[in-house]
Amino acid sequence: MTNSSDESAAVGQIRVGIGTDRHRLESGRPLILAGVEIPSPHGPVAHSDGDVILHALSDAMLGAAGSEDIGTLFEDTDPRWKDLSSRRIVEEVLRTIGELGWKPGNIDVVVHLERPKISEHRDAIRSSLAEMLGISIDRVGVKAKTGEGFGPVGQSLAIEAMAVVQLVSAEVR
Repeated sequence: MTNSSDESAAVGQIRVGIGTDRHRLESGRPLILAGVEIPSPHGPVAHSDGDVILHALSDAMLGAAGSEDIGTLFEDTDPRWKDLSSRRIVEEVLRTIGELGWKPGNIDVVVHLERPKISEHRDAIRSSLAEMLGISIDRVGVKAKTGEGFGPVGQSLAIEAMAVVQLVSAEVR
């Protein structure tokens, strides 16, 4: 379908998207969050690097722009994407939403992880996200929650992330 003028991004408009991601944890795998490697005895099992923040954020941006999801763009059965850095996914998503007339305005992310605690890495994660998205750090929220011993997250069997993004028309400075 082609975009008519009333369907494309108009100056001053905003859109909001939400994305989630979840991966099983396994010993001996790296834990990467927003492109930042976090010291941990376990990390996500995934076809790519399993960066739940960047996966959730990418789906949130694509959803807000009315585009496909990352599972469609980067199928986990395609060997080209094996061990792919999720930074590459974000680059492609930014290109895609940019072509549709959108750019990130601000984001907010929640990570659900029992351990390790990521509070000491929060500033590095925020900085990495701001740099990747080309927005100021005061437009990036990152929070961490535990499972308090309950469920797969609480038992250190899984990691989850949720991201909310506000897109603004690319013409807005």
